[in-house]
Amino acid sequence: MKKQGIKIAPSILSADFAKMGEEVRALKACGADMVHCDVMDGVFVNNITFGLKMVEDIRKYTDLPLDCHLMIVHPEKYVERFAKAGADVITVHYEACQDNLKEVLLLIKSTGVKCGAVINPDTPVAKIKDVIPLCDMVLVMSVFPGFGGQKFIPSALEKLREIRAIIEESGKDIDLQIDGGVTEENVGEIKAAGANVIVAGSAVFKASDRAAVIAKLKE
Repeated sequence: MKKQGIKIAPSILSADFAKMGEEVRALKACGADMVHCDVMDGVFVNNITFGLKMVEDIRKYTDLPLDCHLMIVHPEKYVERFAKAGADVITVHYEACQDNLKEVLLLIKSTGVKCGAVINPDTPVAKIKDVIPLCDMVLVMSVFPGFGGQKFIPSALEKLREIRAIIEESGKDIDLQIDGGVTEENVGEIKAAGANVIVAGSAVFKASDRAAVIAKLKE
């Protein structure tokens, strides 16, 4: 397995929305590598979070890459606007664009932004195997999307191993991200399975010493 540095992408879904600029600005000092932005529309998932305006506004507070995870229907309608708002990476769900995933990924790339495919816990890796070489990042959901603070689903580990093998075979430098229920207790086996980008929400934002938690997740 090609050695990739571990990156921590705290999810601002767990941040204090009343102090979002301050929360995002502090992440770099705490050792975070990316800012994970969970965009939910209340249709694709049973929750509503935030959209373009939030991404545009937090862009002013950090130079960390903004990793925009679109949990929305018809993401192709919004790709160019999220890119313009300041996204550095845009990931879209297979489940939201089963018939046009390749086209959506290519659209993201055409904006100059990195692209990624996401699969839910009940979606097999085979559904995205053909588009993995197109991706800059692949995201495995280890909870069903919609809400933070859920418990990690162990079957995600086998998906990580399967995708990591496909990435290695492709010879490309593709990040493998995990999102959902990551803690200091399970992050070791998650990284051993091949993930190198760790999304952590509650684990970081609810900690009294966020820098210490990020350091432990990285080590």
